[in-house]
Amino acid sequence: MLRPERMSKVSVTGSKAYMESVIEAVHELNLLHVTEYGGGWEGFVQGNPQSGAEDAADKLVTVRSLKSMLGVEDDEAGPTRVLDDDELTGELEELREEVNALDDRRDEIRSQLRSVEERIEAVEPFAELGIDLDLLQGYDFLQVAVGEGDRDAVERAVLDAPGLTEYQVFGDDVIAVFARPERDADESALTDALVSAEFAAHEVPDVEGDSVSPEAYVDDLESQRQSLESDLESVEAEIEAVRADAAGFLLAAEEKLAIEVQKSEAPLSYATTRNAFVAEGWIPTDSYTEFKSAVQDAIGSHVEIEEIERASFGADGEVQVREDVPPAVEDAGPEEGAEATADGESEQRRAVADGGGSVVMRNDDPPVVQDNPGLVSPFEVLVQAVGRPNYREFDPSVILFLTFPAFFGFMIGDLGYGILYTAIGYFLYSNFDSKAFKSMGGVTIAAGLFTAVFGVFYGEFFGLHVISTYFWEGVVGLSSAPIHKGLQPADIYWAQAWLVVSTVVALFHLNIGYVFGFLEELEFHGAKAAITEKGSWLLGMNGLWLFVFSRLYEAKKPAFIFTVFDGSGAAPEASGEFASTAFALGFNGFSPTVGMLGLGLFALGALLLVLGAPAEILEIFDVLVNVLSYTRIAAVLLAKAGMAFVVNLLFFGAYQTADGEFHFMLTHGPEYYAAEYGREAIMFGGLVHGGAAALVGGLVILVLGHLLVLALGVTSAGLQAVRLEYYEFFSKFFEGGGTEYEPFGSERRFTVNE
Repeated sequence: MLRPERMSKVSVTGSKAYMESVIEAVHELNLLHVTEYGGGWEGFVQGNPQSGAEDAADKLVTVRSLKSMLGVEDDEAGPTRVLDDDELTGELEELREEVNALDDRRDEIRSQLRSVEERIEAVEPFAELGIDLDLLQGYDFLQVAVGEGDRDAVERAVLDAPGLTEYQVFGDDVIAVFARPERDADESALTDALVSAEFAAHEVPDVEGDSVSPEAYVDDLESQRQSLESDLESVEAEIEAVRADAAGFLLAAEEKLAIEVQKSEAPLSYATTRNAFVAEGWIPTDSYTEFKSAVQDAIGSHVEIEEIERASFGADGEVQVREDVPPAVEDAGPEEGAEATADGESEQRRAVADGGGSVVMRNDDPPVVQDNPGLVSPFEVLVQAVGRPNYREFDPSVILFLTFPAFFGFMIGDLGYGILYTAIGYFLYSNFDSKAFKSMGGVTIAAGLFTAVFGVFYGEFFGLHVISTYFWEGVVGLSSAPIHKGLQPADIYWAQAWLVVSTVVALFHLNIGYVFGFLEELEFHGAKAAITEKGSWLLGMNGLWLFVFSRLYEAKKPAFIFTVFDGSGAAPEASGEFASTAFALGFNGFSPTVGMLGLGLFALGALLLVLGAPAEILEIFDVLVNVLSYTRIAAVLLAKAGMAFVVNLLFFGAYQTADGEFHFMLTHGPEYYAAEYGREAIMFGGLVHGGAAALVGGLVILVLGHLLVLALGVTSAGLQAVRLEYYEFFSKFFEGGGTEYEPFGSERRFTVNE
């Protein structure tokens, strides 16, 4: 779990005459993550694509274009099928012509429809004007303008225009201006005059026949639009019918062609000569025997397969086997189509076994296959949001699985919210095929379950303490729920306890991160680097916090850190507001001697840091800040509890007893509790106890308020938990940047082999 799956680099060497058969066998296994040949071997060149690659690529582009035009989805595939090349070529060409013709018709109709709709929209102002369209055009001695503007400004502009002798203005918001120009006036005299009036002109539509009124003109256009819409529906129906018939074929053709393109372009990653080839790549170590046996069973002795490196988790890798560098090959060249001759076989053997240095095709990092069980695997998506783990570092997914839902659930801690989060997670997991959505669904389910579990221990259901009343008190027989959030004045010591618990959790969490970093440094750079780079921080952090939790200089420290875990009353501070204890563990601080030891460890850590990375000594007190950062867990806990409390307070109302406990008025109104505890005990009367209007408003507040708390739980508790993981925990050991394992091959979904 903490390490990725072990990977081995393998070399596949053979005669070019059998390269196509090797590609088929390797593709079928879907195991080899191919290493690209980038040059460097004398006599070897990058291979060329196989024949037919360009044709397959062109057909694949056509298939994907048709899929897009028809809107074909993967769930429309139907049964798997066998497609031979002739069938694919003939059916694809026929389908392309049919779909293109239908698509062209659809585009033409849509274009005509847009034109008609634009004309309908353009004639609306003329309907408001109320003048027939034939009266607004066709004059020899009048100039007409129709548009929108201020009527007074338009009249002034026309009146002041030197080239106009007479005019008439009609309308208010939409204005029609008729003007007689002087004999020698320009044809645009009226238009020029209206420029200063900020007049927005409308073009007068051309009319024919009886459609002279705006209403008749619109009716004619509406008739055209209905006809075009009917035509469009017919075309859409034809396209839908074609889509239903062709969906299975297109999905199968896409898969077949994608596989053909993948296979035909495979030689681009190989090192080749005129008669031989070498392919290298990574496979899971446990699959090496299966891989070698399957390829050799398919090809026989014409191919050599060797495990040339078995990657370890150290910096340099643990070399098990090394391939010798192929020497210069006489007459090597990129000519295609060479037959396997006796000289070619000799050339192949020299590529495998002759002398040379000890290198591989390219020293690339192994791809990463995160090796986590099913329950942990959804949390890989949170790790990959930062970066895929490098092959040589620890995979923190299992730590996130153990801590992230616990952080989140502790901060929300409510059975009602937990049930909703779990339901949301289940919806994401079961209704989406995307791996990312399924992973987020799994994470949300885990967070919801922890929220529900903590909610039971807090005794809360949507902020109401009904579980405490009916289960912990009514069934179990306790005086209250086992733990409290510390929101009420009577429970303030619980809030103080959660601050201390947050720091203790931080120490465990950060120690794990530093230990991971220490082990990585030990593997990468040896003991000295591990001690100075990571051991220094381990000693510094733990030493400082031993001092903080000791009674050395106790008067300078918050009193509650010595009382919330005590219960014995032995601590001098255990009185007054610190008299109550959240967890009676008998701990009231380490002795002053332990405190001195802690300061010594802190000083030793600082000294080691100076020896290893002097510049980082300025950050030595991050060991204090990083731990205190985890107190945000307690802060968000109180904030979410406060928000839920306010929502319930507004709806149900609440009163406070003399010992500082809050109680919602679930069974009686405020008058009942005022008579028993006094009017001053009523915090708010509650909308539910008001009139009908107050009840309706209260229900809206109750529902929307809890939905808001639910949503903010993600943006506060969720983001804060993620921040602690990413910034505080990951920074101690995690860099990321790993390579995704992408084996050469594919999983068939829509086709089967012939």
